[in-house]
Amino acid sequence: MKERRLLMIPGPIEFTDEVLDEMSKPTLSHLDPAFIEEFGQALEKMRRVWLAPHGQPFAVAGSGTLAMELAAANITEPGDNVLVVHTGYFSDRMADIFRLHGANVDIVPSAVGDLPGPEAIRAQLKAKKYKALSVTHVDTSTGVRADVKNLAAAARETGALVVVDGVCAVAGEELRMEDWGVDIALTASQKAIGVPPGLALLVASEKALAAFNARKTPVRAYYCDWQYWLPVMQAYEARKPAYFGTPPVNLVRALNVSLAQILIEGIDARFMRHARNARAFRAGLSAIGLTYVPVREELYANTLTAAYYPEGVDAGLLSRIAEEGVVLAGGLHPSIKTKYFRIGHMGMSDASEILATLGAIERGLAKSGYAFDAGAAVAAAQAVYKKL
Repeated sequence: MKERRLLMIPGPIEFTDEVLDEMSKPTLSHLDPAFIEEFGQALEKMRRVWLAPHGQPFAVAGSGTLAMELAAANITEPGDNVLVVHTGYFSDRMADIFRLHGANVDIVPSAVGDLPGPEAIRAQLKAKKYKALSVTHVDTSTGVRADVKNLAAAARETGALVVVDGVCAVAGEELRMEDWGVDIALTASQKAIGVPPGLALLVASEKALAAFNARKTPVRAYYCDWQYWLPVMQAYEARKPAYFGTPPVNLVRALNVSLAQILIEGIDARFMRHARNARAFRAGLSAIGLTYVPVREELYANTLTAAYYPEGVDAGLLSRIAEEGVVLAGGLHPSIKTKYFRIGHMGMSDASEILATLGAIERGLAKSGYAFDAGAAVAAAQAVYKKL
């Protein structure tokens, strides 16, 4: 067995050789003209990947949770009303962050694996004046994908800002930020963007920046405050040196490389590839009798799959799959944590990774004593690829 295992979790993911090569280069000064040029290029490319030609990109050292706080902290003032669409663990986290910054948070609830109906959300939006609607595009804990386009349209009817937690979605799930009227879309580098962990990434609309500029109270988080980061981002994009906090130089350079790869592939082609891989992967799991946390097919994400262990199999399956060369993730949602597992298929993942993962899952299930038609998962996935 090869010592290196294929990493198929919902992040960090597998990275291209070019991105990893960029990470290994000697570190430049953050004020080096070569780095200033690369940072400026990366910010410009973020607009193109987010499909937000008039948006303001931010790339800050930190995790996806920092990106969430960068969004909430800068548009929220004490007493603001915020509506959160509940789809899982990370919807709850976003609600907690908004509360921390003084918001009155209402949650439109849902059962595990489900999504609130659009009419319930629209009715709640009209029930009172909300500063913002928060939507988790793909909740990493459940694999539930929200209909961002229609939810954003409902929010626009009331003038609410639309905040999209796209940590497990941006550059993998279709997102047309400007066309759909999304005001903040955030992610983390280690997901579908395809860069090792360490960058909080966010694009803000002109409307979001206007809300920030109209604040009457200070931002409650020093490191998150756009008043410090905005001049830095604007300076780098203008190819000028600037400083607030030292940027993670090698990560930013790798980001520039990864974003270029995304744009060479083509953003629409990338959306289609992720959808194709997800269909093939789930066809494989379904062929051997596995079922999913999302309760309806239209809720299935293209970037990850959350599948229940089959009857008689428990979390020990994951170590058996790891012995076969593929690393998967266990459950995260508290109420079903021991009942399911998660597989990431985003970024550079394509047919070879999908088929290798399904093969490892089959071998792990066989070791676990689960009865199924050997080879059925791989064959079902291959059949999907042949049709596309």
